[in-house]
Amino acid sequence: MTATDRSSGEFRDALALYEHASLLELGQLADAERWRLHPEPVVSYILDRNINYTNVCVADCGFCAFARRPKHLEGYVLDFEAIGAKIEECKAVGGVQILLQGGHNPYIPFEWYLDLMRYIKAHHPIHIHGFSPSEVLFFSERFRLPVAEVIHELRAAGLDSIPGGGGEILVDAVRRRVAPKKAMTDEWLGVQEEAHRQGMRTSVTMMYGMGESLADRVEHLFRVREVQRRTGGFTAFICWPLQPEGTPEFSDWEKTDAVTYLRTLALARVLLPEVANFQSSWVTMGHKVGQVALRFGANDYGSLMMEENVVSAAGTTHRATVREMERVIRDAGFEPRRRRQDYSLLPVEERAA
Repeated sequence: MTATDRSSGEFRDALALYEHASLLELGQLADAERWRLHPEPVVSYILDRNINYTNVCVADCGFCAFARRPKHLEGYVLDFEAIGAKIEECKAVGGVQILLQGGHNPYIPFEWYLDLMRYIKAHHPIHIHGFSPSEVLFFSERFRLPVAEVIHELRAAGLDSIPGGGGEILVDAVRRRVAPKKAMTDEWLGVQEEAHRQGMRTSVTMMYGMGESLADRVEHLFRVREVQRRTGGFTAFICWPLQPEGTPEFSDWEKTDAVTYLRTLALARVLLPEVANFQSSWVTMGHKVGQVALRFGANDYGSLMMEENVVSAAGTTHRATVREMERVIRDAGFEPRRRRQDYSLLPVEERAA
């Protein structure tokens, strides 16, 4: 992979657009790109559940309020039966996937993860969207296996797709400052590209507001675009601001505002035409901003969030019912439609009552 050339005319133009375009100008550009890619007045969403199988983690990220160090009294690892029960609760309300993520827990053997995949597919079959690139790299290092083998083994056991958690800002200088024990940029993107090579689809994320520069945010988008142009494997892009409350290093920081979110989302939509789907991050921004985001490049309203533990640990607790989500989407002028992980729409007759 090649580093982004910040002196190129294309990079300077993108940065100038971010710095100098008005909010409405950025919104119009992003909205036009959204309609070009999705000409029907439809906004999709998914019914799923986040299952954090463990909160024990040795990554020590300064922005995380969820993780607990090994031997902490609040540390846990869910057993298979507890995970199965959560899946059945999800399926009972029409859920079509689970998002399975945890910490970098040094006490869980690799076979446990493989057995978990097999258990889910045998007893509680559902689409498993799981294990962020940072987790995959942790497995690779911890169990001394090549990344390609880790992905192959997880996929053979039942993993269906990989989420983009742990992306933060894909600039090494930023990553060394905020999460020095986690994967650097090339490693993180390398997991994504290897998953694409093996036929898996993944999502890609961006968490901003940790003291990075505007140029750092633009570089993040250029790095994502570089991979997508080679593989076409990213199904969606999701961005959100740091939730500083309760975090080890950022608790006294002021959260970035809604205008910054909308500008960041809109610029990403303009710069990433190869990534078809953009989510509105209503879970961090609330429904009012979530609605506005549907005119700033987003064509998807994300997840019902039947369960969410990581963001809420930092004090952000926006929740919704299906009826409320659909009302919000309709009020914004769109038809709500449920989807699968690959963004294909579910037929109306498949919807739960």
